[in-house]
Amino acid sequence: MNQVIVVTGASSGFGSLASRALAKAGHTVFAGMRATEGRNAPQVEELKAYAVEHGVDLRAVELDVQSDTSVEAAIAKIIADTGRLDVVIHNAGHMSFGPAEAFTPEQFAELYDINVLSTQRVNRAALPQLRKQGKGLVLWVSSSSARGGTPPYLSPYFAAKAAMDSLAVSYAGELARWGVETSIVVPGAFTKGTNHFAHSGKPADEARSAEYAKGPGADIADTAMKGLASLEPADADVAEVARAIADIVDTAHGKRPFRVHVDPSQDGAEIVNAMADRVRAEMFRRVGLEDLLHARVKA
Repeated sequence: MNQVIVVTGASSGFGSLASRALAKAGHTVFAGMRATEGRNAPQVEELKAYAVEHGVDLRAVELDVQSDTSVEAAIAKIIADTGRLDVVIHNAGHMSFGPAEAFTPEQFAELYDINVLSTQRVNRAALPQLRKQGKGLVLWVSSSSARGGTPPYLSPYFAAKAAMDSLAVSYAGELARWGVETSIVVPGAFTKGTNHFAHSGKPADEARSAEYAKGPGADIADTAMKGLASLEPADADVAEVARAIADIVDTAHGKRPFRVHVDPSQDGAEIVNAMADRVRAEMFRRVGLEDLLHARVKA
Protein backbone atom coordinates (compact mmCIF):
# COMPACT_ATOMS: atom_id res chain seq x y z
CA MET A 1 0.00 0.00 0.00
CA ASN A 2 1.29 3.45 -0.91
CA GLN A 3 2.26 5.50 2.12
CA VAL A 4 3.26 9.15 2.40
CA ILE A 5 6.67 9.39 4.02
CA VAL A 6 8.98 12.18 5.11
CA VAL A 7 12.68 11.49 5.64
CA THR A 8 14.83 14.07 7.40
CA GLY A 9 18.47 14.60 6.49
CA ALA A 10 17.92 13.05 3.07
CA SER A 11 20.58 14.90 1.07
CA SER A 12 23.14 12.13 1.64
CA GLY A 13 23.96 8.96 3.56
CA PHE A 14 21.27 6.79 5.12
CA GLY A 15 18.59 9.39 4.37
CA SER A 16 19.32 9.54 0.66
CA LEU A 17 19.55 5.76 0.35
CA ALA A 18 16.37 5.20 2.36
CA SER A 19 14.40 7.77 0.35
CA ARG A 20 15.25 6.01 -2.88
CA ALA A 21 14.57 2.53 -1.48
CA LEU A 22 11.17 3.61 -0.16
CA ALA A 23 10.22 5.31 -3.41
CA LYS A 24 11.17 2.18 -5.38
CA ALA A 25 8.94 0.19 -3.02
CA GLY A 26 5.99 2.25 -4.28
CA HIS A 27 5.64 4.97 -1.66
CA THR A 28 5.34 8.73 -1.97
CA VAL A 29 8.54 10.00 -0.40
CA PHE A 30 9.44 13.54 0.60
CA ALA A 31 13.21 13.78 0.97
CA GLY A 32 13.76 16.52 3.52
CA MET A 33 16.89 18.64 3.24
CA ARG A 34 17.96 22.20 3.82
CA ALA A 35 19.26 24.67 1.23
CA THR A 36 17.40 23.02 -1.64
CA GLU A 37 18.09 26.10 -3.77
CA GLY A 38 21.62 26.52 -2.45
CA ARG A 39 24.31 23.99 -1.59
CA ASN A 40 21.95 21.03 -1.93
CA ALA A 41 20.57 22.08 -5.31
CA PRO A 42 22.69 19.41 -7.07
CA GLN A 43 21.21 16.75 -4.76
CA VAL A 44 17.71 17.97 -5.62
CA GLU A 45 18.45 17.62 -9.33
CA GLU A 46 19.87 14.13 -8.80
CA LEU A 47 16.74 13.20 -6.89
CA LYS A 48 14.49 14.50 -9.69
CA ALA A 49 16.49 12.57 -12.27
CA TYR A 50 16.24 9.40 -10.17
CA ALA A 51 12.48 9.81 -9.88
CA VAL A 52 12.09 10.19 -13.65
CA GLU A 53 14.46 7.34 -14.48
CA HIS A 54 12.75 4.89 -12.13
CA GLY A 55 9.19 6.20 -12.48
CA VAL A 56 8.78 6.77 -8.74
CA ASP A 57 7.18 9.44 -6.58
CA LEU A 58 10.21 10.97 -4.92
CA ARG A 59 10.17 14.66 -4.10
CA ALA A 60 12.57 17.04 -2.38
CA VAL A 61 11.16 19.30 0.31
CA GLU A 62 12.92 22.18 2.03
CA LEU A 63 13.31 21.05 5.63
CA ASP A 64 15.94 22.45 7.97
CA VAL A 65 15.60 20.43 11.16
CA GLN A 66 17.19 23.24 13.18
CA SER A 67 14.40 25.66 12.29
CA ASP A 68 10.88 25.50 13.74
CA THR A 69 9.58 27.60 10.85
CA SER A 70 11.17 25.39 8.20
CA VAL A 71 9.97 22.16 9.80
CA GLU A 72 6.41 23.41 10.24
CA ALA A 73 6.28 24.68 6.65
CA ALA A 74 7.61 21.39 5.27
CA ILE A 75 5.12 19.21 7.15
CA ALA A 76 2.25 21.56 6.26
CA LYS A 77 3.22 21.36 2.57
CA ILE A 78 3.36 17.56 2.62
CA ILE A 79 -0.11 17.32 4.17
CA ALA A 80 -1.50 19.98 1.83
CA ASP A 81 -0.09 18.18 -1.23
CA THR A 82 -1.18 14.65 -0.28
CA GLY A 83 -3.91 15.00 2.34
CA ARG A 84 -2.09 12.79 4.82
CA LEU A 85 1.20 11.72 6.36
CA ASP A 86 1.82 8.10 7.26
CA VAL A 87 5.48 7.73 8.19
CA VAL A 88 8.02 10.05 9.81
CA ILE A 89 11.65 8.97 9.57
CA HIS A 90 14.05 10.73 11.93
CA ASN A 91 17.37 10.39 10.15
CA ALA A 92 19.01 13.84 10.29
CA GLY A 93 22.19 13.87 12.32
CA HIS A 94 25.77 15.04 12.48
CA MET A 95 28.94 13.48 13.85
CA SER A 96 31.97 14.98 15.54
CA PHE A 97 35.41 13.55 16.26
CA GLY A 98 37.96 14.64 18.85
CA PRO A 99 38.68 14.65 22.58
CA ALA A 100 35.60 15.58 24.61
CA GLU A 101 37.37 18.26 26.64
CA ALA A 102 38.29 20.22 23.49
CA PHE A 103 34.64 20.67 22.42
CA THR A 104 32.98 23.78 23.77
CA PRO A 105 29.62 23.57 25.56
CA GLU A 106 28.16 25.41 22.57
CA GLN A 107 29.36 22.63 20.27
CA PHE A 108 27.76 19.99 22.49
CA ALA A 109 24.54 22.01 22.40
CA GLU A 110 24.64 22.25 18.61
CA LEU A 111 25.15 18.49 18.23
CA TYR A 112 22.27 17.93 20.62
CA ASP A 113 20.15 20.35 18.60
CA ILE A 114 20.82 18.57 15.31
CA ASN A 115 20.49 15.01 16.62
CA VAL A 116 17.83 15.36 19.32
CA LEU A 117 15.91 18.63 19.33
CA SER A 118 15.38 18.25 15.59
CA THR A 119 13.21 15.19 16.24
CA GLN A 120 11.10 17.16 18.70
CA ARG A 121 10.52 19.90 16.12
CA VAL A 122 9.42 17.36 13.53
CA ASN A 123 7.25 15.44 15.99
CA ARG A 124 5.41 18.55 17.14
CA ALA A 125 4.67 19.43 13.54
CA ALA A 126 3.79 15.93 12.29
CA LEU A 127 2.24 13.99 15.16
CA PRO A 128 -1.09 15.87 15.26
CA GLN A 129 -1.75 14.53 11.75
CA LEU A 130 -0.73 10.96 12.61
CA ARG A 131 -2.79 11.00 15.78
CA LYS A 132 -5.79 12.37 13.91
CA GLN A 133 -5.52 9.52 11.42
CA GLY A 134 -5.28 7.01 14.27
CA LYS A 135 -2.50 5.24 12.45
CA GLY A 136 1.11 5.86 11.52
CA LEU A 137 4.75 5.08 12.09
CA VAL A 138 7.58 7.07 13.62
CA LEU A 139 10.89 5.47 12.67
CA TRP A 140 14.05 6.62 14.42
CA VAL A 141 17.56 6.07 13.02
CA SER A 142 19.56 5.57 16.20
CA SER A 143 23.12 4.29 16.49
CA SER A 144 24.82 1.31 18.05
CA SER A 145 26.94 3.91 19.85
CA ALA A 146 24.01 4.59 22.19
CA ARG A 147 24.66 1.28 23.98
CA GLY A 148 27.43 -0.62 22.20
CA GLY A 149 31.17 -0.76 22.76
CA THR A 150 31.95 2.88 22.09
CA PRO A 151 35.52 3.98 21.19
CA PRO A 152 36.90 7.31 22.45
CA TYR A 153 36.78 10.70 20.71
CA LEU A 154 33.18 10.56 19.53
CA SER A 155 31.55 11.71 22.77
CA PRO A 156 29.31 14.62 21.60
CA TYR A 157 27.77 12.42 18.90
CA PHE A 158 27.46 9.38 21.16
CA ALA A 159 25.83 11.42 23.91
CA ALA A 160 23.34 12.96 21.48
CA LYS A 161 22.45 9.62 19.90
CA ALA A 162 21.90 8.07 23.33
CA ALA A 163 19.55 10.93 24.17
CA MET A 164 17.67 10.50 20.89
CA ASP A 165 17.28 6.76 21.47
CA SER A 166 15.94 7.42 24.96
CA LEU A 167 13.46 9.94 23.56
CA ALA A 168 12.30 7.40 20.97
CA VAL A 169 11.62 4.83 23.69
CA SER A 170 9.57 7.33 25.70
CA TYR A 171 7.54 8.41 22.69
CA ALA A 172 6.75 4.79 21.83
CA GLY A 173 4.59 4.29 24.91
CA GLU A 174 2.94 7.68 24.68
CA LEU A 175 1.86 7.18 21.06
CA ALA A 176 0.73 3.56 21.27
CA ARG A 177 -2.93 4.20 22.12
CA TRP A 178 -3.14 6.73 19.30
CA GLY A 179 -2.35 3.92 16.84
CA VAL A 180 1.09 5.32 16.04
CA GLU A 181 3.85 2.72 15.98
CA THR A 182 7.50 3.21 16.86
CA SER A 183 10.44 1.43 15.28
CA ILE A 184 14.08 2.13 16.06
CA VAL A 185 16.75 1.19 13.51
CA VAL A 186 20.20 0.82 15.02
CA PRO A 187 23.04 1.03 12.46
CA GLY A 188 26.56 0.13 13.45
CA ALA A 189 29.68 2.13 12.63
CA PHE A 190 29.75 2.03 8.84
CA THR A 191 33.05 3.71 7.98
CA LYS A 192 32.49 3.45 4.23
CA GLY A 193 29.55 4.29 1.98
CA THR A 194 28.47 7.53 3.67
CA ASN A 195 30.01 10.92 4.43
CA HIS A 196 29.34 10.47 8.14
CA PHE A 197 32.99 10.29 9.19
CA ALA A 198 34.37 12.41 6.36
CA HIS A 199 32.14 15.36 7.27
CA SER A 200 32.43 15.00 11.05
CA GLY A 201 32.93 18.14 13.12
CA LYS A 202 36.12 19.00 15.00
CA PRO A 203 36.74 20.58 18.42
CA ALA A 204 36.67 24.36 18.43
CA ASP A 205 39.34 24.55 21.11
CA GLU A 206 42.32 23.65 18.94
CA ALA A 207 44.85 24.34 21.69
CA ARG A 208 43.14 21.89 24.05
CA SER A 209 42.90 19.36 21.23
CA ALA A 210 46.63 19.75 20.53
CA GLU A 211 47.42 18.89 24.15
CA TYR A 212 45.70 15.55 23.67
CA ALA A 213 47.43 15.01 20.33
CA LYS A 214 50.84 15.41 21.99
CA GLY A 215 50.05 13.81 25.33
CA PRO A 216 49.95 10.20 26.57
CA GLY A 217 46.96 9.45 24.40
CA ALA A 218 48.50 10.72 21.17
CA ASP A 219 47.77 7.45 19.39
CA ILE A 220 44.10 7.20 20.40
CA ALA A 221 42.52 8.98 17.41
CA ASP A 222 44.42 6.99 14.79
CA THR A 223 44.03 3.71 16.65
CA ALA A 224 40.28 4.25 17.11
CA MET A 225 39.65 4.97 13.44
CA LYS A 226 41.79 2.10 12.20
CA GLY A 227 40.23 -0.19 14.76
CA LEU A 228 36.67 0.70 13.71
CA ALA A 229 37.57 0.13 10.07
CA SER A 230 39.13 -3.25 10.86
CA LEU A 231 35.99 -4.44 12.66
CA GLU A 232 33.84 -3.74 9.61
CA PRO A 233 33.56 -6.77 7.32
CA ALA A 234 34.78 -6.25 3.76
CA ASP A 235 31.29 -6.95 2.41
CA ALA A 236 29.51 -4.52 4.77
CA ASP A 237 26.92 -2.67 2.70
CA VAL A 238 25.54 0.62 3.97
CA ALA A 239 22.50 0.08 1.75
CA GLU A 240 21.41 -2.63 4.22
CA VAL A 241 20.25 0.16 6.51
CA ALA A 242 17.99 1.55 3.79
CA ARG A 243 16.63 -1.92 3.05
CA ALA A 244 15.90 -2.47 6.75
CA ILE A 245 13.98 0.80 6.86
CA ALA A 246 11.99 -0.12 3.75
CA ASP A 247 11.19 -3.55 5.19
CA ILE A 248 9.84 -2.01 8.41
CA VAL A 249 7.67 0.46 6.51
CA ASP A 250 6.28 -2.35 4.36
CA THR A 251 5.41 -4.49 7.38
CA ALA A 252 1.72 -4.52 8.29
CA HIS A 253 0.56 -1.97 10.84
CA GLY A 254 0.64 -3.52 14.31
CA LYS A 255 3.34 -6.01 13.33
CA ARG A 256 6.37 -3.76 13.00
CA PRO A 257 9.42 -4.54 15.15
CA PHE A 258 10.29 -2.18 17.98
CA ARG A 259 14.03 -2.33 17.27
CA VAL A 260 16.14 -3.59 14.37
CA HIS A 261 19.95 -3.71 14.39
CA VAL A 262 22.08 -3.41 11.25
CA ASP A 263 25.55 -3.76 12.68
CA PRO A 264 28.08 -5.79 10.66
CA SER A 265 30.78 -5.05 13.25
CA GLN A 266 28.73 -6.53 16.12
CA ASP A 267 29.79 -3.98 18.73
CA GLY A 268 27.48 -5.38 21.40
CA ALA A 269 24.60 -2.91 21.16
CA GLU A 270 22.15 -5.65 20.21
CA ILE A 271 22.87 -7.51 23.45
CA VAL A 272 22.53 -4.45 25.68
CA ASN A 273 19.42 -3.17 23.88
CA ALA A 274 17.75 -6.56 24.20
CA MET A 275 18.18 -6.44 27.96
CA ALA A 276 17.05 -2.79 28.22
CA ASP A 277 13.98 -3.40 26.09
CA ARG A 278 13.03 -6.45 28.18
CA VAL A 279 13.36 -4.41 31.37
CA ARG A 280 11.13 -1.72 29.85
CA ALA A 281 8.50 -4.29 28.87
CA GLU A 282 8.53 -5.83 32.35
CA MET A 283 8.14 -2.41 33.99
CA PHE A 284 5.12 -1.66 31.80
CA ARG A 285 3.56 -4.95 32.85
CA ARG A 286 4.25 -4.27 36.53
CA VAL A 287 2.60 -0.83 36.47
CA GLY A 288 -0.42 -2.01 34.47
CA LEU A 289 0.44 -0.43 31.10
CA GLU A 290 1.31 -3.54 29.12
CA ASP A 291 -0.93 -2.43 26.26
CA LEU A 292 1.47 0.44 25.56
CA LEU A 293 4.05 -2.04 24.29
CA HIS A 294 2.16 -2.24 20.99
CA ALA A 295 0.33 0.40 19.01
CA ARG A 296 -3.45 0.15 19.01
CA VAL A 297 -4.79 -1.23 15.73
CA LYS A 298 -8.20 -0.14 14.49
CA ALA A 299 -10.72 -2.95 14.19
